Amino acid sequence: MKISKRLQNLPDQFFSSLVEKVGKKVAEGHDVINLGQGNPDQPTPKHIVEAMKTASEKPMNHKYSLFRGKHELKQAAADFYAREYNVTIDPNTEVAILFGTKTGLVELPMCLMDPGDVMLLPDPGYPDYLSGVVLGEVQFEKMPLIAENAFLPDFTKIPEDIAEKAELMYLNYPNNPTGAVATADFFEETVAFAKEHNVVIAHDFAYGGIGFDGEKPISFLETNGAKEVGIELYTLSKTYNMAGWRVGFAVGNSEVIEAINLIQDHMYVSLFPGIQDAAIEALTGDQTCVKELTARYESRRNAFISACNDIGWKAVAPAGSFFAWMPVPEDFTSSEFADYLLEEVSVAVADGSGFGEFGEGYVRVGLLMDEERLEEAVTRIAKLHLFDKVVQK
Repeated sequence: MKISKRLQNLPDQFFSSLVEKVGKKVAEGHDVINLGQGNPDQPTPKHIVEAMKTASEKPMNHKYSLFRGKHELKQAAADFYAREYNVTIDPNTEVAILFGTKTGLVELPMCLMDPGDVMLLPDPGYPDYLSGVVLGEVQFEKMPLIAENAFLPDFTKIPEDIAEKAELMYLNYPNNPTGAVATADFFEETVAFAKEHNVVIAHDFAYGGIGFDGEKPISFLETNGAKEVGIELYTLSKTYNMAGWRVGFAVGNSEVIEAINLIQDHMYVSLFPGIQDAAIEALTGDQTCVKELTARYESRRNAFISACNDIGWKAVAPAGSFFAWMPVPEDFTSSEFADYLLEEVSVAVADGSGFGEFGEGYVRVGLLMDEERLEEAVTRIAKLHLFDKVVQK
């Protein structure tokens, strides 16, 4: 049976290898502390689950719903942006309901680009960005994210010929995997670059609800002119612990939103109405759960980074997301270090090189278990004597 070249060219799923390695270690009887995952560990808040239960019992929700989703959910997304970011969104023309934002990110190259066109991707970055590259049969150029530039791309380093060819740029702040956040000045530079070179900006705001030290992550759409050049994709997976529900939305430039809606007209009927009703409750209901979740992640971050400092494993504390971007010791590659931790002390981390060329030299740690377990992981790593002597408190 023939398989299309598109499917043959798809990148290997980065995390499947890690899952396989961890599963093998667990099957051998080891107590693995899995810090390599990116799956929220807390349950969906009860008021959202209750909204889903109620919605599921309504016969009207058992039928096909409108192709482009419920107006009420689009209005909820618009109200959310007005409340949280003071951004005005037209629910009729500037919102697209997504089957999880990964879907939108994979669709966009097919919506806005022709085969052979060029897009700009952050490196390191979310591995599934490359799925859209392959399925859209487009080319990509890397924008290095390095510590010296606070893990923000330096637009002045993009060659002029590449900038002129580029049709689409992905950004992601708070950032996976580095935990960095964007500044207002950076987003202003982004809008200026996009206008100068006629590039569409797609800001992946997956971790928009998770910021630390009293600083709320800023929305790209808060920037003057942002809606003229791009969109923002927001998922309920992280902010509301709804990863398995597969619901999100894109907001912003009406032409890009229409392109997303058009391709989804041909690929889907619509998201289950009950999930849409639950999403409405999440966006418009009591937001105490968001504050509690952010505080939980910040406590975990503090515990983990403090424990790492105590053993001489130095890193910049993440300013957002639920990831820590940790440097590997000398004489190890990222892959070797990740394998070494799993083999020697049953601690799983994500190999930084799996996020791109400029992820080499780092591993990604997920802060998705309680403080005691995170500290235990560091205690195990300390026994390997890979870092400087213990720093006395």
